[in-house]
Amino acid sequence: MASLRLRTVKEKVQLKGNEAEHEQTDSWSNRDLIPLPPSRRTWGAFHYFGYWAISSLNVSNWQTPNTFLTVGLSVGQSMGVIIVSRALIALFSTIIAWCGLQWHIGFTIQNSVCVTAIWPSFATIENTLPSSMPTTTYQFVGFILFWTFSLPFLFIRPEKFKLPFQVVSIYCGVGMICMMIWSLSVAKGVGPVFSQGQDIPSESRWNSSWLIMSGINQTLGGIAAGITNGSDFSRYAKSPRHYIVGSISSVWIVGTLVSFVGLVTTSACQRIYGEVYWNPPDLLMVMMDSGNGSSKARAGVFFLSAGFALTAMFENICGNAVAGGIDLAGLFPRYIDIRRGALITFIACWVVQPWQLINRAATFITVLSSFSVFLAPLIGMMACDFYVLRRQRIQLSNLYRTHDTAYWYWHGVNWRAIPAWLCGWAPTVGGLIVTVQESNDAPRALFQLYYMAFFIGFFTSGLIFYITMRLFPVPSLGDYDEVDYFGAFTAQEAAKLGVVQLDASDVRLEGVERIEPLQAQEKGPKTEYIVADGAY
Repeated sequence: MASLRLRTVKEKVQLKGNEAEHEQTDSWSNRDLIPLPPSRRTWGAFHYFGYWAISSLNVSNWQTPNTFLTVGLSVGQSMGVIIVSRALIALFSTIIAWCGLQWHIGFTIQNSVCVTAIWPSFATIENTLPSSMPTTTYQFVGFILFWTFSLPFLFIRPEKFKLPFQVVSIYCGVGMICMMIWSLSVAKGVGPVFSQGQDIPSESRWNSSWLIMSGINQTLGGIAAGITNGSDFSRYAKSPRHYIVGSISSVWIVGTLVSFVGLVTTSACQRIYGEVYWNPPDLLMVMMDSGNGSSKARAGVFFLSAGFALTAMFENICGNAVAGGIDLAGLFPRYIDIRRGALITFIACWVVQPWQLINRAATFITVLSSFSVFLAPLIGMMACDFYVLRRQRIQLSNLYRTHDTAYWYWHGVNWRAIPAWLCGWAPTVGGLIVTVQESNDAPRALFQLYYMAFFIGFFTSGLIFYITMRLFPVPSLGDYDEVDYFGAFTAQEAAKLGVVQLDASDVRLEGVERIEPLQAQEKGPKTEYIVADGAY
């Protein structure tokens, strides 16, 4: 009886797929893991513009110039670092996302100011949390509200994110511009921060060249995770053109403009308030206090802070919850899809306890910006594998089974990637460690290698991976299915790839009179077919 109940629960929990749409659910695939068919590829250029704008229209990017000004670079040099870095982000993100654009498969194959503007007493709420907890009641309630308002959006599938991207990116973008216009109008021009020249401390060990190199590496590291799993979202593109136009224009142009707007606004507000406020929530609180808590000041602060909160919310949903959901779906495809995985990831944040990081931000930001140490080698291997070794060809049917497939390698592990990845971060991890420890007497070479971590990791791992794959080759490199078993391609895409489309209701191939399924030779999510001149 107990086993029957268990089996009934198991059947109810197990995901179901539409077999007619090639949505087979088994130990290796479900509807969110198979190559996306044209009907689910709904993102156009403006949607990718909005997607990347959300990762640019945030507090971190607003404060980016301060990161470089504080080490002594001039305003011009700081903006130069930002422009170059954003261009490189656009380049690498497109390179890694191309697999998703072409083959339609994924990578797995902040805010209390709003509340204070409504209820000013919220800012003076008594802290009832113990001193051992590195946060306050004020901040903790803000986290709970952020989590609660984000939760409903997890039930929206990624292909339906178009409207939120449009609304949030336009709302926050307009809000930032309004802040800049207001500050320039009240200050009657920009303040001294905007005209700051190079001022590298005499005791600094670094000249401007190394500081610029460090800035580029730090900026790339901050978005390295988004570059790595780019295929998870690029596969929703209507066409590669939509992704390229939307992503590059947003990553490069919007990303640079947000930093520029933050610089101008901060500089102008220095003239207004006599102090420098790089953190937008701090600045908004000062703006409200300067308005003596009037309803006009509170309303303005509410709508501005809501813009920052919304972008933080959707950036968290896409970059963490949805991305984590896709990864979990890849591990347990029979029971977890993107929606269930995103919910699990979102609930798991209570275990991670992110509020522990609020008052320990310096170390956290250093580590976060140093993801390039470990992720750049992965990006390098991914680029080498797809472009050089496989010549942009993927055998889709082989991705969803463990037998008779070159993608299973050795017990499911491509051991050749391990030494390549280790060699990619080994030269730079020492610099990461001494940076986190704030060591000033460590060997200069450690820092120099760390300041180039992204490029060293990318090219070193890519090269070693190529060598090991050539010395110990795997079969079927560059092979691809000559038949579209998943219904993943449009007629134009199939013709370009040299792939034959199969119509489940009426299959007609030139020179072939009939196609019959080989029921005894089912292979993963596809059924083999016999045609007159061979088997597929």
